[in-house]
Amino acid sequence: MTGYGKASIVFRDKKITAEIRSLNSKLLDLSTRIAPLYREKEMEIRTMVSETLERGKVELCLWIEREETTLAAKINGALAASYYKQIAEASETYGIPAPADPWQLLLRMPEVIDKQEVQEVLSDEEWDVARSAVKSAIGQLMDFRRQEGAALESKFREKIDNIEALLKRIEPYEVARTLKIRQRLEDALSAIPEVDYDRGRLEQEMIFYIEKLDINEEKQRLSNHLNYFRTTLDGPHGQGKKLGFIAQEMGREINTTGSKANQAEMQKIVVKMKDELEQIKEQVLNVM
Repeated sequence: MTGYGKASIVFRDKKITAEIRSLNSKLLDLSTRIAPLYREKEMEIRTMVSETLERGKVELCLWIEREETTLAAKINGALAASYYKQIAEASETYGIPAPADPWQLLLRMPEVIDKQEVQEVLSDEEWDVARSAVKSAIGQLMDFRRQEGAALESKFREKIDNIEALLKRIEPYEVARTLKIRQRLEDALSAIPEVDYDRGRLEQEMIFYIEKLDINEEKQRLSNHLNYFRTTLDGPHGQGKKLGFIAQEMGREINTTGSKANQAEMQKIVVKMKDELEQIKEQVLNVM
């Protein structure tokens, strides 16, 4: 969901610039900073963003840079005359020489120069230009997201393939693990002197114990989740939450497999599977 876009368009004596950026968020969280002239169009701007961006913490800025100042300076003649009169009277009363250039002094006196900002009215023509800048910035952000999305998809498929390959590496250890468990139990019984036990009952208990450690169901469910993840990647956009849920289910099966492994080599493979899955979980937050 991360992205960035910026567009500038010149309109008469102005350069109108729109800038938008987004970060990860479960919902659409939009904040705006808009030049005063365009604030009446804020709801329209928000609609433009929400119709395109479904999720993300989004910040949009729209501002104006002017080639010429819009401030018109006006001299307050009455106030300047009043200041001049006071200066002349003080000069005569206290014997202070009159300034050689009184205008230079008067123009620095408080409120002699009255700067009034020119009030502007937003025209349809200018708003069309500003709206185009906003749309262009949003388009750039979406292009950025698509590029990031393509890279993420490739990474996801790589990680899913890695987990699948690791899952197949577990199989050879399963048969050896069962034999080791049986041998360990028989050796333990043999170590007890003068013990008499029912071989049939022993077989039942070993079958029950080995069934508790069986991971065939976990392997099948994990394999299904891997395929479902791939199918979801092939589907329409806006599947970020769904991919996150699938990743959680994959984690459950991997964790259960690890708890049942009871064998060092299998547990090492499970750790590698968890590492691959963790990288998926970190990046799935970037998916819409």
